[in-house]
Amino acid sequence: MSEAAPHEPSQPTPPAPNEPVPEPAVEAVLEPAIEVPARPRGPAQILFDRITAEVGKIFVGQDELVMGTMVALFSGGHVLIESVPGLGKTLFVRTLGRVLGCRFGRIQFTADLMPSDITCSPIFDMKTQEFRFKPGPIFTQLLLADEINRSPAKTHAALLEVMQEYRVTVDGIGYKLDRPFLVMATQNPIESEGTYNLPE
Repeated sequence: MSEAAPHEPSQPTPPAPNEPVPEPAVEAVLEPAIEVPARPRGPAQILFDRITAEVGKIFVGQDELVMGTMVALFSGGHVLIESVPGLGKTLFVRTLGRVLGCRFGRIQFTADLMPSDITCSPIFDMKTQEFRFKPGPIFTQLLLADEINRSPAKTHAALLEVMQEYRVTVDGIGYKLDRPFLVMATQNPIESEGTYNLPE
């Protein structure tokens, strides 16, 4: 009886030329998701949301304008809006003033508007024979500077000083403005005739 030949292990068949070699499967290891606890809202966030909600009850459809103005108000900045007339900017300033309980005003900028027309108007008192200080329209808390680019640079300079320092200087005497103080300036991007470039 003949003995069977020993069994030899089969060798893997080499891949044919230009045939892609399959890569070994890699098992994906998924790390457990980390739950980040929600941060509690602080007093500033609660106040921000309350003001925004109250303004939104009257001024509807301009969420981006409302949000940008609120950020500027809380951060101590100001707002420049490029838009055509008739979008309710005056209504927005009045509504925001009523919600905050602040004074609001509006200045229509023109080519003949002088710095003294914004800051103050000295009045000569016949009884005392002296000039007395009469506060201008800048002495408010929420100011709409409508079409600000229609006034010359000297008028812009007077307004910028007030926006940066929150005070008006007349004859060497400084008068502080009440806070909060926010200027919302507008300019028409379509009409360029009779306008001036704003400072950088």
